[in-house]
Amino acid sequence: MTPMDLERLRVAIASGDPARAMPALAQLRGCPPSDAEPLLLLGLRQQAFTVRALSCSGLGWIHTPACRQALVEALEHDSDPNVRAEAANALVKHGYATAWPLLLETFRRDTAWLLRCSILSALVELPDVKPEHLLELAGLAIDDLDGTVRLSGAECLGWVVRGSSPQAAVARELLLGLLQDPDYRVVAAAL
Repeated sequence: MTPMDLERLRVAIASGDPARAMPALAQLRGCPPSDAEPLLLLGLRQQAFTVRALSCSGLGWIHTPACRQALVEALEHDSDPNVRAEAANALVKHGYATAWPLLLETFRRDTAWLLRCSILSALVELPDVKPEHLLELAGLAIDDLDGTVRLSGAECLGWVVRGSSPQAAVARELLLGLLQDPDYRVVAAAL
């Protein structure tokens, strides 16, 4: 991409108009990380939550300290749960081992259903996720007041039960307890 193309994208991202900024951010997929990083960071500073969320998604693929720090800031301080959820997903791409403590702390602190479900979903998809981490998050999730979070927690417990880890028996017991849940979706998942 030429400097002129990058400037055109920068102007669109900074315009304050999501209809211009979103396509510009999408065009960064083909850019070298060194060109995309400053524009994604610019997108993260925009007012429209959709622009910030898409910027988080892009920052997940650029593994620099500046990108990781921007994602941590978004996860901890952004006012919109959509942005925080995208930041959580992106941090997992930066590395499960370093993301885990932050995601656990965030799950305990932030009760937004979308964020909690995103964290569970992102971790379940990892081939090297530790069953004890899934069990810990699922245990928190099934105590949530929101049925969607409890449903995600039950599905997460299902992943633990399918494995051969020592945590499978504990997960099975927690699933049995969910058979009395007031939300039929949670009961169906527990079955």
